[in-house]
Amino acid sequence: MGDQPRLHRRTVLAGGALAMAASALAACSAGARTPDRPAAPDPTQGLPDIQFDVARYSAPEQTSPTGGPFVMPPVHTVYLTAALSRGPGLDDQRELARVLAALESRYPFGAAGLMTFVSYGLPYFRRLPGGLAGDLVGAHLPRLLADPSRSVLEEAEPGPTDIHPDNPGVAKRRFTVPVRIEQNDLLFTFRSDRATVIQDVLAWFDGSGTLAGRPTPPPAFAGLLTVTSSRHMFTQAGLPRSVAEQNRLPYARFIQPDSPMWMGFSDQQSNASGPPAICTFAGHPSARLTTAHPGDYLDTGGIQHLSHVILDMLQFYDMASPDTPPSDNGNFTKRVQYMFHAPPVHPGNADQLTDGGGPSFLPADNRGPDYAERTARGVGLPRGERRMGHLSTLQRSSRAADGTPMHLRVDGPGFDALDVPDGSSQPKLHFSVFVPTADFFARMRRSQASVDLARKHRVTEQDNGLERFLTCTRRQNFLIPPRRHRAFPLAELAGG
Repeated sequence: MGDQPRLHRRTVLAGGALAMAASALAACSAGARTPDRPAAPDPTQGLPDIQFDVARYSAPEQTSPTGGPFVMPPVHTVYLTAALSRGPGLDDQRELARVLAALESRYPFGAAGLMTFVSYGLPYFRRLPGGLAGDLVGAHLPRLLADPSRSVLEEAEPGPTDIHPDNPGVAKRRFTVPVRIEQNDLLFTFRSDRATVIQDVLAWFDGSGTLAGRPTPPPAFAGLLTVTSSRHMFTQAGLPRSVAEQNRLPYARFIQPDSPMWMGFSDQQSNASGPPAICTFAGHPSARLTTAHPGDYLDTGGIQHLSHVILDMLQFYDMASPDTPPSDNGNFTKRVQYMFHAPPVHPGNADQLTDGGGPSFLPADNRGPDYAERTARGVGLPRGERRMGHLSTLQRSSRAADGTPMHLRVDGPGFDALDVPDGSSQPKLHFSVFVPTADFFARMRRSQASVDLARKHRVTEQDNGLERFLTCTRRQNFLIPPRRHRAFPLAELAGG
């Protein structure tokens, strides 16, 4: 059954930031269905202090056709970024705590209801007394164990294949958009199976005065907070194909009908993402990267990276134009190598294009940190071939010494016009991930691009994973504090 939301008039009239997500919710949810989930744990018994430790509030792991486990995240996510006009005080902290409590009292915590995360960018910490170099922030912000002169929260940096002055020569075939390192103070992440729930939340932020059909005073920050962007992400098997058909995209019939992702493969995150604790400052038995200890103010906090990516799906299927059929480079066997590993992990169907040309579910096995370089050298590939897969390059630095993944992803498809040069709606990847430090993410992103291996072993752009299909237009790192300090952290210690 579809879950088409009715746009609230106040949200439409808000224009700009709030309207972007509201419009995308309406446009992309006609083909969505509301999952039948088991009951989530009773939130009155206490929610985890790690804000992103929420697996138990979604469906349990299920078994894919390949026998591997996969997860079913909430269908809809909205990332809401905001800027502050001043440093927050105690009254602001109390008001944000009230706002968050109201959301969780009106909607049960979980994918079937609503899940809310709150994170803070560097500009927020600069507003606190003394700024980043002051005693307040210095006493509570963890440092890197490997280099105590560095903080866990650092500015995001352009990726090696982003369009940026630091990367002369990097170009994209269709979407030539320079990456912007954003400067937001806050990031709200709202997740729910029902588009109408998130639409209701957006309308409430816009001053509707009702939440879940009950009178509820809207957020009142006295000019403190301004929404700067809203981005809608959808994650459900078959939904990208549905959106593609609804919008008559030229490659719609090539998208795998069982996949939750634009590029046709199902993401088995339960065996590719780490336990939440390993993504926190206090760490996990497998790895600890910071000076934080249990009991510290920010102990169960972590870093949330958010980026906005335009996908060149015509290039992914190697279509020279919307009216040109794909070449052999758009075949399933090539695409599966770009996404996973080389050589291909599955031969696909006789028809390598229709309905994806092969299965959506494929094993996302860990081949270790050296596998990408082996295939870059051509080891195990046909004579003369040198190739690296997206998953192979990620695994160069994404895991602890014992093989435990050190990231927990919250990413998925979008379809909107944000940052698209001609103003058209295009397939997007809204990428967010929880990691233990900003430095860890930067290293992981450099590994993902593997520009060093491509140069060293003469791997062509055509054979280096997914990099050429991705145009990242926005990046920012945020600190996601423990739940107990999620409302304007450190404000109660700042005085005034």
